[in-house]
Amino acid sequence: MQPRTRGWRKQWDRDKYLYMLLIPVALYFIIFKYVPMLGEVMAFKNYRLAEGIWGSPWVGFDQFRKLFTSRDFYIILRNTLLLNVYSLVFAFPVPIVLALMLNELRTEWYKRMLQNFLYIPHFMSWVVLGGIVIALLSPSTGVVNAVLKLFGLEAIYFMASTFWWPVSFVGSSIWREAGFGTILYLAAMASINPQLYEAAAMDGAGKLRQIWHITLPGIRSTVAILLVLQVGRMMDVGFEHVFALQNSTVTSVAEVISTYVYNRGIVGLQYSYTTALGLFQSIVALILVVSVNRLIRAMGERGLW
Repeated sequence: MQPRTRGWRKQWDRDKYLYMLLIPVALYFIIFKYVPMLGEVMAFKNYRLAEGIWGSPWVGFDQFRKLFTSRDFYIILRNTLLLNVYSLVFAFPVPIVLALMLNELRTEWYKRMLQNFLYIPHFMSWVVLGGIVIALLSPSTGVVNAVLKLFGLEAIYFMASTFWWPVSFVGSSIWREAGFGTILYLAAMASINPQLYEAAAMDGAGKLRQIWHITLPGIRSTVAILLVLQVGRMMDVGFEHVFALQNSTVTSVAEVISTYVYNRGIVGLQYSYTTALGLFQSIVALILVVSVNRLIRAMGERGLW
């Protein structure tokens, strides 16, 4: 038996139960992630319910030609990218800032209480949170507009304004996800050697200096990995969040790829057309992930692979 084979057998005998724990995870990805990829063939067919996927006629790239010549395509692509860029610029740094602030708290019960309050929105459905956001921003009964009126300002129709709707979208996203996003950063900060802070304090470095020269470099690799994942979702805003907040008056800025696929594919029964759109979305997302991962590795950080 070759040395490599003996080493593999030895590792299997030692960790076989750990490998067996991977079986449900592997089955999940095979059944729900890889097998459905066979359905992407619909993008090259004129899918008909009566004939099924394999019985429907081939049309080549006709669905893609129809997609790229559609005016709606460029509107939803613009909206999807803009909302993701807003989230990347304004929402991505918030968990980092929150984690830095929580890390400086020394009263444990107060720190845990704040963490619990920050985590709660993450576990609530967007159906519930969307209703809360709409109620808070209501021009007649909302708390936000009530405060504005106290200062003599006019009520703002947040949910009906093409300018304020993206602001409300990003703000609600921060409210739901920022607190939960601090978990990874706090875990990364916990792994930083405390002696580094003690040495910096002895050299006269204040809190801001310690954060800049010790804490931020210590979590840089975590930030890089999460940035790669965030860019990988650049073509996917998510369905529930947008669908819970959008309405007909802000369709020009609120219609994104996920809601367009639902309206045209599920409601409009244009399965082949929306499958082509989904395939395009996946290919662009893959290119973005690979490109950003290469960039991160070129900068000396550890990427996803």
